[in-house]
Amino acid sequence: MAVTMAEISKLRTMTGAGMMDCKNALTESNGDFDKAIEIIRKKGQAVAAKRSDREASEGCVLAGTNHDFAAVLALKCETDFVAKNSDFIALTESILQVALAEKPSSKEALLALTIEGRTIAELITDRSGITGEKMELSQYEYLNGSSTIFYIHPGNKLATIVAFAEPSVPYQVARDVAMQVAAMNPVSLDRSSVPADIVEKELEIGREKARQEGKPEAMLDKIAQGRLNKFYQEFTLLEQEFIKDSKMTVSQYVKQNNVTPIAFKRITLNQE
Repeated sequence: MAVTMAEISKLRTMTGAGMMDCKNALTESNGDFDKAIEIIRKKGQAVAAKRSDREASEGCVLAGTNHDFAAVLALKCETDFVAKNSDFIALTESILQVALAEKPSSKEALLALTIEGRTIAELITDRSGITGEKMELSQYEYLNGSSTIFYIHPGNKLATIVAFAEPSVPYQVARDVAMQVAAMNPVSLDRSSVPADIVEKELEIGREKARQEGKPEAMLDKIAQGRLNKFYQEFTLLEQEFIKDSKMTVSQYVKQNNVTPIAFKRITLNQE
């Protein structure tokens, strides 16, 4: 049967699919919109299955806060062209808003939540059919604190969230800490929270480097400990040089402003 441009436009508004996909679906369904929508969704499932082994290295990273709760997530696709598409960014934003409202405790729980009757997992599959690219919610992280802040770096490829012990933190101070996390990529908040396996790895690297330099065997542990202290200064948030003033550490900056960061999360799609 012949379909009208008005019908095609209506289906496109309902699904976000391309004009030809909408026309073909309406033709195949004899103008039945419910069947046409199902045809488009099945196409998405087929595309997702066909491209499941492809690498999705581009995407959109967004973050936000809801008072004492903050979330950051990455929706990935195959090309930068799709990553910059307004509909793709809007889908990422809608997923983030559900996360902030519902506060799921895992990526799997987030994917099971619904937007207008469809699970987030289904919506991602639908969008995959529309673009013809593999898509996946690759990362989801969240924090709880008396107060929280987020930072999204221009380009939507890097975002951070930080939680604080205090219920009220000056916005610029909180933002500075979130930007520090974005710029300097610390591995932990302080030296006491560095994972044990990383500590042992850094000690072994220090010993081996000293051994190659011909240092006495009896001195290796002491030298390795000194190099570990240097690692702490470079890779723990509170011991890092503050990016806005290298004459002070982040610890000194936050103490000066009477605030206490307690946790952070960072997601990036950039090569580092």
